[in-house]
This record gives sequence, structure tokens and C-alpha cells, in this order.
Amino acid sequence: MNELNYRIASEKDLKQLQQLGLLAYGQYKSIITKENWEKWQIAFNSDSNFLNLLQISTCFVCEDEDEIVGMAFFIPSGNPFVHFPIEWSYIRYVGVNPKYNSKGIGKKLTEQCIEAARHSGEKTIGLHTSEFQNAARHIYESLGFIRQKELEPVFGKVFYIYSMELK
Repeated sequence: MNELNYRIASEKDLKQLQQLGLLAYGQYKSIITKENWEKWQIAFNSDSNFLNLLQISTCFVCEDEDEIVGMAFFIPSGNPFVHFPIEWSYIRYVGVNPKYNSKGIGKKLTEQCIEAARHSGEKTIGLHTSEFQNAARHIYESLGFIRQKELEPVFGKVFYIYSMELK
């Protein structure tokens, strides 16, 4: 494996981000229902979804040579999402190419989001994850995120809201 490079994504990375989303979240295809996988495919194939995220967020990526193998979007407060209040910043779409699992990429990208939140003066950073995303929950909890509540099932599975108070 080559040396991994971390940087901030731009609109020129749109297609690679979408492909990575399908690849990273595709590992859960057999866990969620077919209908819900189709909804995820629509979301990951939506140019407008990713372009909007790129406009309101900082997207941290990890690349191996010219291939994006990890991503995480840090969204500052003032951009409410269904699960997060307007005063929270939050993280979305943390995804790693399954070939690169267990190399610390997801953790490093999450740490970059936390550091960006601290640097910009955010008070709280949140995220949501699911019962079937064990590795992700382990990373978030090890970094200090605290489970705040369990959501009604999404995609037929239990999801949780986590947050971290920033000092």
C-alpha cells in the first residue's frame, strides 16, 4: 500500500465521492431491505445531494495515489438536519473503501472533523449511526462521543444519535 494522503475535497471529486459512498455503504446491502438499499443508491447517485453537501461542509478525504478511499463531511452549525438541532455541527457520510478497513482511516477522518469543529468554535458536534455499524460506533465512542438517543427504525434498523461537547 502507498502512503495515504489526507486533504479537503472539492467539486471535482464528486464522482469519486459518490462511488465511494456506494462502495462503503454497499457492505450493508444484505443487512438492510432491498427497498432501503435502493433509497441509499438514489442518495449516493444524486449529484445535487453531494454538491449541496460540498457547498455547506468541509469534506475530508483520504486518498491512495489518486483514488479517494475514505471520506467524512463536517457540517457547521446553522445547517439543521432532521436529527440535529440548528446549533449543532455534525458529521455525515463517514465512509471507507472496505479494502482499506482497519487502517485507521475512519478514525482519522472523524478526528479531522472534530478538529475543524473546535477550530471554528463549535460547541457541539453530532452524528448518527446504526446498530449494524459496529466498527463506526466503536470509533465514535473511543473518541468521546456519547449516545444521546435511539431513533425510530430507519431503513428497518435502529439508529442512534451521538454527540460530543467541545471545549
